[in-house]
Amino acid sequence: MDNTNSNQKEIRTKPRKKLPPRKKADDNVESISIVIPLFNEEESLNQLAEQIESEMNTLFGEEWEVIFVDDGSTDNSYQVVKKIHDKNNKFKAIRFRRNFGKSAALSAGFANAKNKYVATMDADLQDDPKEFKEMLQLIRRGYDLVSGWKKTRHDPLEKRLPSKLFNFVTSKCSGIRLHDFNCGIKLYRREVVQSLDVYGEMHRYLPALAHWNGFKVTEMPVEHHKRQFGHSKFGFARYIRGFLDLLTVVFTTRYLKRPMHFFGVWGTIFMLIGFIIFAFLSVEWLCGEVHLSERPLAWFSMGLVIIGIQFFSIGLIGELLVKQSFTNNSKNYLIKSKIK
Repeated sequence: MDNTNSNQKEIRTKPRKKLPPRKKADDNVESISIVIPLFNEEESLNQLAEQIESEMNTLFGEEWEVIFVDDGSTDNSYQVVKKIHDKNNKFKAIRFRRNFGKSAALSAGFANAKNKYVATMDADLQDDPKEFKEMLQLIRRGYDLVSGWKKTRHDPLEKRLPSKLFNFVTSKCSGIRLHDFNCGIKLYRREVVQSLDVYGEMHRYLPALAHWNGFKVTEMPVEHHKRQFGHSKFGFARYIRGFLDLLTVVFTTRYLKRPMHFFGVWGTIFMLIGFIIFAFLSVEWLCGEVHLSERPLAWFSMGLVIIGIQFFSIGLIGELLVKQSFTNNSKNYLIKSKIK
């Protein structure tokens, strides 16, 4: 008889313990997650952490967290954040492998924020965490997003003037009257950031995107401190990128579900102008005053008609794509509440 198996010890595997489900944030509890994008700000981080800790302990007690998002810093910013975390584990961090931009940093922070309110601020000490107290009062009054307004700015003139132009144009195009769309300090309800798709340079238009999604948006003047360390990381090229993104925002929000309303209007205008010019030239031709081949205006009118037809064609194709997408996607609208 083979005793090989009998001499071996019987091995029994214990059943794995099921991990408890992750606790969700209780919306009845006042709590906040502060998302702070940073890029080469090692000198300001310790002072910023002290300011935030003091203010948040007063406002929220233990129900707060800070999420630093290191956007590919080349200095010791991440090491400084690790030391801050060792002192207080409410300070957390995400580190990118390279510089992806502020929108990507905010998107990553929003995805990891778990509390009832989500705030943003810059890491350069120009924003003051004491502003959150008054912002919180506005949120409690029924607003969904409170955006800061740097009414008195401590920036050079060459930075203030383009910013004023940018805010004016954005205000007119977006339909929401704000003085400062790009202010770093903001306070949101969590459902607002969950509804936003932040990419490219879209961080400049978050109030407009929230407004178009049906949320109540307001602004309040905030104190703007002088920069103590380093220098601004944004150059003049940001205004060009910002303008192009503004066109993207306007089109993808106002006309995403109705592209024919955009292309059809312009197509109608071009064709109408073309037909009017051509009709005027036809009257002259019938009277024998001119030969159409000798009038460059005739070619111009034909060009307008052709461009108008092309705009109409693009609008019709867009409508077909929207209809197909709408049919296949059940999540087309943001629902605030239901009564069953």
